[in-house]
Amino acid sequence: MPINHHPLTSEFPEHHDTIHQLKLNNAHFRKLMEEYEALDKEIFRMEEGIENPEDTVLTEEKKKRLSLKDQIAGMIQEAS
Repeated sequence: MPINHHPLTSEFPEHHDTIHQLKLNNAHFRKLMEEYEALDKEIFRMEEGIENPEDTVLTEEKKKRLSLKDQIAGMIQEAS
């Protein structure tokens, strides 16, 4: 099974314009988005075997990414 990044624009393709506006105009959203993207890259590296953490570390990182995604989704929903 191929391993993919999970960029927000592919996670929420119908909200591309809203994401762009929030990124430009909302510092908190921008910070969450930067954290999400950094974490997504880190998880990708772990799944590709570039980094080899314990399984519990990978699981915790995925939970953090999901929490950030939930917060971001809420902000997108409010702005739509």
